[in-house]
Amino acid sequence: MIRVIFWLIILFNCSHTWASQTKIYDIRVHNTLEKKRIVIDLSKKAKYKIFQLNNPNRLVVDIKQAKIESSLKAPKFKTIIKSTRIAVRKKKNIRIVFDLHQKITLKTLFLAKTSTKKARLIIDIPIKQIKNTQKIIKIPSEKPFIIAVDAGHGGKDPGAKGFSGTSEKNLVFAIAKKLTALLNKQKNMKAIMVRKGDYYLKLPERREIARKAKADLFISIHADSFKSPKAAGASVYVLSKQGATTIAAEWLAKKENSADLIGGVRLKNKENVLASVLLDLSQTASQTISELIAKEVLHNFKGIGKLHAKRIQKARFEVLKSPDIPSILIETAYISNPTEEKRLKSNKYQYKMAKAIQKGIVSYIRNNTLALNKSLKHKISRGDTLLGIALKYGITLTQLKRANTIAKNETIKTGAILSIPL
Repeated sequence: MIRVIFWLIILFNCSHTWASQTKIYDIRVHNTLEKKRIVIDLSKKAKYKIFQLNNPNRLVVDIKQAKIESSLKAPKFKTIIKSTRIAVRKKKNIRIVFDLHQKITLKTLFLAKTSTKKARLIIDIPIKQIKNTQKIIKIPSEKPFIIAVDAGHGGKDPGAKGFSGTSEKNLVFAIAKKLTALLNKQKNMKAIMVRKGDYYLKLPERREIARKAKADLFISIHADSFKSPKAAGASVYVLSKQGATTIAAEWLAKKENSADLIGGVRLKNKENVLASVLLDLSQTASQTISELIAKEVLHNFKGIGKLHAKRIQKARFEVLKSPDIPSILIETAYISNPTEEKRLKSNKYQYKMAKAIQKGIVSYIRNNTLALNKSLKHKISRGDTLLGIALKYGITLTQLKRANTIAKNETIKTGAILSIPL
């Protein structure tokens, strides 16, 4: 008899719990001119909690003592909210998670059940916020970060010769190929080979390939020589119009500025091979980005061998007019050094060099993206210039114009909102 009473109490408590649970019938979305409204239909009033989480951004709705009706389906969103997830917590509570593109402001309201309508939990998101988010989200997703990887020399121009007769063009091509493969494994990144085989390319051709690819970064890979076989180590260069950082850099600049004599043309006042990979870094924004990337790459070289220079090198290369693309030149090692020539011929060392360059690029992009996530739009104030805005966010003038479809001679108005691409 006692056992029967015990089970009756258990059944009573369970049936009471089931009966007391709030049923979640539906999650609906309504759009008006002022707001986006999320409506959660319930069987009755319930205890609930609404809050936001960061990294990644989420809107969380916890409903206590609730259960899901079998017909309930998670809604699909086109803006603000990426996706919706629904889960049971502690066997009696329901958690609804809305994955967000960014943190939002919202208003909530609970409407009691009536004779004609179910109880409703309402979340309102201002439409003005949605419009801004739509514009901002669209820009970074338009294209990946594109890197043009250029293996120095090629074809009739073998580049420098090693102690045992190895040609620079073959070694740097192998490294460039490995680097391209590594970069293409990264999410939201795309690498293209400027020179895809053993052939010669002049500056205009290299430049045009980068331009057509809409490259965000241009990397030139070399393994040069020096008059002394003792010269050793890797180094990273950016363009300097003021002079050379070291005597070796000055010597390299003079040597490469006349490298195109192979074609029978002296390039004293024309574009040169080394300039083709550095391009015109005279624009301040492009120069700044080049140096930031160069520092990251140089930092990653420390773990794989000797550095020829512990700081970024700057050399006086002749340049006429080039696209607005941040550019760096990498000397992977000195092929004129017998020990380094042997390393350069090794697949293992080639991979290490490619991996170090890849890590440097990824590190720059990661840091730059984290900074930009805090502010993906810019309101133009009196005195602002497009170049100044580009500098502020660490992007080039071309990238800013492209993201906002700004024509060549178009003026910007105070109060306008600019989208800042990642």
